[in-house]
Amino acid sequence: MRVLIVDDHTLVRAGLTRLLQSFDGIEVVAEASNAEQALEMALFHVPDLVLLDLSLPGRSGLDALSDIRERIPHARAVIMSMHDDAAHVRDALDRGAVGFLVKDAAPAELELALRAAHAGQVFLSPQISAKMLAPLLSRARPTGIAALSPRQRQILRYLGNGRTTKEIAAELGISVKTVETHRARMMEVLGCRRANDLLLLAVRHEKDLA
Repeated sequence: MRVLIVDDHTLVRAGLTRLLQSFDGIEVVAEASNAEQALEMALFHVPDLVLLDLSLPGRSGLDALSDIRERIPHARAVIMSMHDDAAHVRDALDRGAVGFLVKDAAPAELELALRAAHAGQVFLSPQISAKMLAPLLSRARPTGIAALSPRQRQILRYLGNGRTTKEIAAELGISVKTVETHRARMMEVLGCRRANDLLLLAVRHEKDLA
């Protein structure tokens, strides 16, 4: 696995080179400090992988990525960055990157990213994956009445029918304290500040709770 390292800091390149050469089967064939050098070294050495810093002087790492992918389509690129915002990650993936690492990643994570890229797989740092999945997960999470458990919906229905806490506890065979705990949790989930708000909600959604 032949790798080109692109970073504008000499010490960073030296550290990465030493680290990568400790990985089995990985060879650093060249280094570059900017987008122009990156394309030049890529054309000369034709690496399998390009480990590319997002922030470069002059033209960005994304520009370098586009240049390299255009001239050497088979070369796979893993982006490194201090930033983990979703916009940069999406842009990098759109331009053909198959990996995105934050610069404080552990060495083992870097090795995983390079091997995944070489195998044609996409690798994102865990914190990046979590950040990009968060909006999808929040949209999938139920809200309002639908977010209540079956037991909570049952208790809410009884409240809407005018039952007292003691009556509900007796009907369901649970303790008064358990009913009160469920009620407090329902108020939190439904955004009710007062007990009366919960009762009004119960009456309003009587059909949904049936």
